[in-house]
Amino acid sequence: MSEPGKKNFDYCPMPNAQCPIPNSQIKLPMRRKKDTLCTEFTFTLPRGLSDGEHRIHRHGVMRLATAKDEILVQQERRVQENPAYGVLVMLARVITRLGSFNSVSPDLLEGLLLHDIAYLREFYNRINQQGNVHIPTQCPHCNTQFSVELELAGES
Repeated sequence: MSEPGKKNFDYCPMPNAQCPIPNSQIKLPMRRKKDTLCTEFTFTLPRGLSDGEHRIHRHGVMRLATAKDEILVQQERRVQENPAYGVLVMLARVITRLGSFNSVSPDLLEGLLLHDIAYLREFYNRINQQGNVHIPTQCPHCNTQFSVELELAGES
């Protein structure tokens, strides 16, 4: 509730702050214990994977990659024959769920459109290199610190 005579913009993550950044564009940081490591991240494919029953699978979960994942990908016969196949093998190892599929194989991922493969590669890089999909930022008008969730191209 704003004070009489004061304009309440309801914009900033700080209560009663008057900031021109809309709340819909601000995501406050998720509170976690310092010793907790987030290893799984949800995603939504831009297009999705169509199955044999014409259902579209767009929502999934990807875990962080391990050193063992990297090693096993390099040992895969199909990757040794065609290094470009390594992307599908790695994604199949780290995607723990895609729609109603609780198991993902490189063969299944071959059915994705290139737009979705590009999305998954970018998502993989962001969570494995940065640890999350949030960017710490600061409002230039009120100096409040908050994080903004990255939206990848095509994600809705």
